[in-house]
Amino acid sequence: MRFVSFTSSSFCNFVSRHFSSLPKLRQLRRIPSRYRSRAILQAQQVLTDYLHSTRSLSFDHAENISKNSLFSLSELISKVEFSPSNFFRNFQRFLRYHPINEIEFFFESIGVPPSEINGFLPSHEFFLSEEGNILKIAGALSVCGFPWNKLGTLYKEEISIFSRSPEALTAQLREFRAVGFDSIAVSGICLAFPFVLSGNDELSGEIDALFDDLKRVFLDFGLASSVEWSTDAWYEICKKIRVFYDIGCERGKMGELFGRRKNIFLEHTEGVLVQKVDYFCRFSVRREDVGLLLLQYPEILHYDLESPVISALDFLKHIGLSSEKLNSIAEQYPYVLGKNRLANVPHLMRAVNLHQWFFNKIMNGDHHLLINFVASDPDEDLEKEFKDSLARFLTPKAQNLTIGKLNFLLGIGFGENLTTIKALSRIHGSRAELQERFDCLLRLGVEFTKLCKMVNRWPKILNQNPDVIEQKVNFLCNDIGSSLQTLNAFPGYLCFDLENRIKPRFRIHMWLKQMGLVTKNYSIASIIADSEKKFIARLFNIHPAAPKQWLECFSCKNLGNSQQETTTT
Repeated sequence: MRFVSFTSSSFCNFVSRHFSSLPKLRQLRRIPSRYRSRAILQAQQVLTDYLHSTRSLSFDHAENISKNSLFSLSELISKVEFSPSNFFRNFQRFLRYHPINEIEFFFESIGVPPSEINGFLPSHEFFLSEEGNILKIAGALSVCGFPWNKLGTLYKEEISIFSRSPEALTAQLREFRAVGFDSIAVSGICLAFPFVLSGNDELSGEIDALFDDLKRVFLDFGLASSVEWSTDAWYEICKKIRVFYDIGCERGKMGELFGRRKNIFLEHTEGVLVQKVDYFCRFSVRREDVGLLLLQYPEILHYDLESPVISALDFLKHIGLSSEKLNSIAEQYPYVLGKNRLANVPHLMRAVNLHQWFFNKIMNGDHHLLINFVASDPDEDLEKEFKDSLARFLTPKAQNLTIGKLNFLLGIGFGENLTTIKALSRIHGSRAELQERFDCLLRLGVEFTKLCKMVNRWPKILNQNPDVIEQKVNFLCNDIGSSLQTLNAFPGYLCFDLENRIKPRFRIHMWLKQMGLVTKNYSIASIIADSEKKFIARLFNIHPAAPKQWLECFSCKNLGNSQQETTTT
């Protein structure tokens, strides 16, 4: 083996290149740019010596910490007077009288992002000697082949690892190597699946099942021979494998399927796998079925499922719907008509309640329907009407907000049509806010197809914060004793003020019922939506004294005669 000398000059150049690839460090703006890399190098040397000689850390630990904590180090550098000739001595003197928070430096050095470090720092401890085990565990893992600056992955995901004894951890790593993997492979596997080092006996079956799969794919099917001899390479491959476990594929039963499709893990990035998984999961099907789909038809990973433009009815005809079914969809769901992107097809199919049917077709081999689609000429009149109407909203001041709202509607299955423009004119908020409110209603149990219909009928139901929506739904179900089906018939319920309208009117009806004065059932819509004048007239018909009771005991003084809406605008 040939050893290459690493001179101060070459190391300085290395630091300079490393420094230039990182985000700008505002702490160093007072140091002239031509001196910054040298200042960092000198500070690292001083910090290494300080941690080793003064704080009694091993030299390897001290060097690992100083070399991998650039942000914390830069903060420290900014507190020291800089001059090209005296900075080294000035920094030494500063550390002599200003002890550092070693734990903060340690966390950054093992790869915890600076923005997240505060969430892991103990309240009162500043020195690694006060934190007991973490340095010992980091050292043990480093000796066993784990890159020092990747240990934060383990700490963030499975903190219990750093509470174990170094001896127990080393023994377990030795067992993993006995399976047939070398130290580099084991470190990559453990970084991708930190739970295997948790020391939890209840997970022993899961660990065995995982290694059975990994032995099958890497050793029996030869994937290991295609992986570069580095921890990073093993880590990247194992993260791709983990994508399938994270969506529900069962450990211990996937080895052969992974092995027969090993090129998936060699040819595609983790990002591509996650993107395709997310796409098909939007069909609201079993997540493990999505994993099986991609393993069964890996060619799907090459498909462009984002940018192609479709016409809703043409696409539905292309995938096998009859003319009668197409006419029914155009009548029941007019808001999905017009152009959309292939990226939004999963929610388009959910909007017309055909998502499970279409996903089953894909699973049964008709996945080519997603790419072998040639759109006919769109309805030019519909397209012109849509564009002309949209142009009225695209003022320079509100253009970005309007496009965001439109993309939200297209994203839930609405198409480019005048019905969508009508909804667009009535919803308020950013795309992210609208999506959050929409997702809130889904989470509360409203079906996607029915929710799209609700948004089409009463777009303003999305002009409320999620907590307000949740309060209204809870009152409907828990206090009124109704079901979510009520919202299908009367989505406008969600637009009325809970405290000033819904609760008072419901409570006087309950009081009248308890008094035996109500002889028929009134719908929630009639109780809540009627104007104040009409509502009081009804109370009078129930009993002449009821309006007085309403005004004195139940009515909110601030209640007007108009519909009350709770909005975020």
